Amino acid sequence: MILKYIILFLLALTFANAEAYVSQDMINNVAKKYNKFAENRFINMEHKLEGLQDKTTIIKLNTVNTFFNQVNYKSDMENYNMADYWATPWEFLARDAGDCEDYVIAKYFALKYLGIDPKQMYFTYVKSTQFKEAHMVLTYFETPTSEPLVLDNNNRFVLPASKRVDLTPVYNFNGDVLSASAKKANQKTTQKWDDLILNIKKGKI
Repeated sequence: MILKYIILFLLALTFANAEAYVSQDMINNVAKKYNKFAENRFINMEHKLEGLQDKTTIIKLNTVNTFFNQVNYKSDMENYNMADYWATPWEFLARDAGDCEDYVIAKYFALKYLGIDPKQMYFTYVKSTQFKEAHMVLTYFETPTSEPLVLDNNNRFVLPASKRVDLTPVYNFNGDVLSASAKKANQKTTQKWDDLILNIKKGKI
């Protein structure tokens, strides 16, 4: 009986000391650099993610997709005066604006924090027949041979790829799982990934 209580205590202690997705220091810095509304978005995200810890994968996918789809769309040129920039999840949420890559990045790292295996998620370049332009979505594969589920900032529903007839896949990318040879073949995209990871490590907001 004593052993049982010791185990429960240790589990509770572990959970209580679990690293938050965003630190209080970062939230404070967001408030200083942006405003109270940005700070509230970060606090809301932290509460949302903590509430998802013991939920099913599909609930995590749907909730994360819905949460980040509330952010406003804005092109990189409007947002950063650059033709193509991959923002950190913190820049995206703090500015409350971003383009399709930014939605994918934010969803990917939030789901990774929630325990979804990175090997199951891909940054997927597609051609959107609806908007007649290149687009990026996040795809989730339950198994390597499963039909992927699509998380898209242009659609509030997480749907199987076969239901997204408006999207034509071009190729998948995941910097966390790319082999050295694959990285060499995709140098431009790999460089953007490397820059993104560096900015995330710096806590760039």
